[in-house]
Amino acid sequence: MKEKEIERLNELKRLENEIYKKENIKYICGIDEAGRGPLAGPVVVASVIMKPDSFIEGVNDSKKVSEKKREKLYEQIIDEAISYSVGIINQDEIDKINILNATKKGVTESIKGLEIKPDRILVDALNNIDTCGVPYISIVKGDAKCYVVAAASIIAKVTRDRIMRQWDELYPQYGFVKHKGYGTAMHIEAIKEYGLCPLHRRSFTKNFI
Repeated sequence: MKEKEIERLNELKRLENEIYKKENIKYICGIDEAGRGPLAGPVVVASVIMKPDSFIEGVNDSKKVSEKKREKLYEQIIDEAISYSVGIINQDEIDKINILNATKKGVTESIKGLEIKPDRILVDALNNIDTCGVPYISIVKGDAKCYVVAAASIIAKVTRDRIMRQWDELYPQYGFVKHKGYGTAMHIEAIKEYGLCPLHRRSFTKNFI
């Protein structure tokens, strides 16, 4: 591993290392989501507890990592994780309770799915969430600042991308395999031509039909 990458990872792990040292705790859980902005598909929230000495080369905010690299990192992360879980809230639920509440619901579901209860949670930019009694720290752009949140962001993104690739087989006319449900020009044109499919969030697409 190159020195520059070692320095980057050490900085990414700085907050976690401080918490482990100061609070003498055993398990820190990182939480992040994928899919708050798309016009179609679920929002996916991942919770992951990594080993304190985890040091996987390339772990970063999922948006800064290529799709091919994310797939590889995903396998490394889940292989090394002490425990991980995902909460998946579909488009119908998003339309019913709005995307923010759906994301918060996904947070709670993902925490409940962990095999081990963490001592502390680091979450990307969410507040007023039900973390099942576990103290949490909300970090703006946490996926770019904190190793365990970055790991969660990769799990969430890869999980959601795989879901959207599966849906593409059923609804190929929308191009989900390419844009993963986000509001690209291609996707909006497809909505105008073909209308909505069951995967679309009605509350997000009413301006396009």
